[in-house]
Order: sequence, then C-alpha cells, then structure tokens
Amino acid sequence: MSLKRFLLIGILAATACKPVFNAGSFGSTDALYQAAMTEFNAKRWENAALAFDRLTTELSPRDPRITTAYMHLARAQEKRGDDLLAAKSFSRVYELMPQDSLADDALLASGLAYQRMWRRPALDAEYGENAMTQFQTLQALYPESPLLTVATGHLAKLDEWFATKDYENGYHYLKRKAYDSAIIYFKDVIRLHPQAKITREAYLRLHTAYQEISYRDDARDLCVQMHKTYPNDRDVVRACGVAPAATASQ
Repeated sequence: MSLKRFLLIGILAATACKPVFNAGSFGSTDALYQAAMTEFNAKRWENAALAFDRLTTELSPRDPRITTAYMHLARAQEKRGDDLLAAKSFSRVYELMPQDSLADDALLASGLAYQRMWRRPALDAEYGENAMTQFQTLQALYPESPLLTVATGHLAKLDEWFATKDYENGYHYLKRKAYDSAIIYFKDVIRLHPQAKITREAYLRLHTAYQEISYRDDARDLCVQMHKTYPNDRDVVRACGVAPAATASQ
C-alpha cells in the first residue's frame, strides 16, 4: 500500500470516529457557552452557529452574554455564507438591547449583510431597502456613533443604485416610445435622488421625452431647472441652448 493511500485511510478513519457536534448535549448554559466559543474560535462555523442559536433561546434576556451570543451567531452565519440569517440575527441585538454598546455595530453589520444580497441595481430592491432602513436607523438612534460615517457612505451608494434602477426603467420605456411611463421614472430619479450621478442623465432623457410628445412648456421649464442645476454643462447647452442672462446670473 502506498504511503499516500495509507495516510488517506488514516484521515478518513479519524474523521469517521470524530463525534458529531450536538449543541443539546451540554448540561448547562455555561458549558454550552464555552463550547460555542471554542467552535467559533476554531472557525467551525456550522457548529458555532448551532451552539449560539441554542444559547439565544436558553440564556435569560438579562444575561450579559446574550448580546455576545447573537453577535457570534450572526458572524458564524455570515461566515458560512448565509447573509439573510446573519442580517436578522444582527438585528436582534438592537431590537432586544438598544442600549447595549454593540447595538450600533449590529445595525451596521445587519445593513451590510442586506446590502451584499442586492447584487445589481436591476435586481429586486427589497434587500437594498432593508439595508437602507438599517443604516437610517443607525443614524436616528445612535447619532454619536463613530460608525455614522461608514453608514452614510453606504447610504450614498444605495441612493446611487436606487437612482440607477429608476433611470434604467425610464430608459427602457423611452426606447420603446412609452413616453408617459418614461417621464414618471425620470421624474422620480430627479425628485428622490437629486445627488446621484445618474440624475444628470435623467434630466436629459426627460427633456428628450418631453420633446418627443411636444410638451414644449414642460421642456422649457425643465431647461430652466437644468441650467440652474448644471450651469455651463455642454449636454445641457446642446439640449436647451445657452441660458438666458437672467437665469445664468442666479
């Protein structure tokens, strides 16, 4: 028998003899907590998740370890690739213990988990909306948190994605000459996402839609708005002409 084959048989035998982790086999919450931490530190995420999940039901809500249990449960779920469960577990920290020092960390982590699940603007935005809710809750509940800058940055990225989603829907209808529907989406981009980069394109495409259906007054009013928002922009000048002196001076 070759050495390689001998070693492989030895590894398989050792694996077969190793007992399956059973979170229900520990006689006390103290023993279960120790086992859960051991599994987590050993990066055995499935075992850690099982143990911490059981702890969240067995520990008293007043037990100071309950926060750690939920945070480690969420981290283990995150590590094994289950962002949805992780997002919900992180949420439990601030829902149950809003005064805990880890509540803002948990809100941020929950938002990031939801955000990871919204992989492209074109996809259903439910997870993106959930992420935005978590970041906004962090801003509202913990205005002194050092994590606000990070949350604000992610909110800006989400805003850009929401704007892009509406813009792409509007452009879809514009190409198919469904101008009324296109106008609704482009107006939403301008109204809801004024700071997004794609908003400039929404203005220009909205102007195109107005021109295609001869909404001259709307197109003229939009040009006034575009000249104020994007002064001296070449594409705006190309679409609307040079701003009148009174408008340009504002």
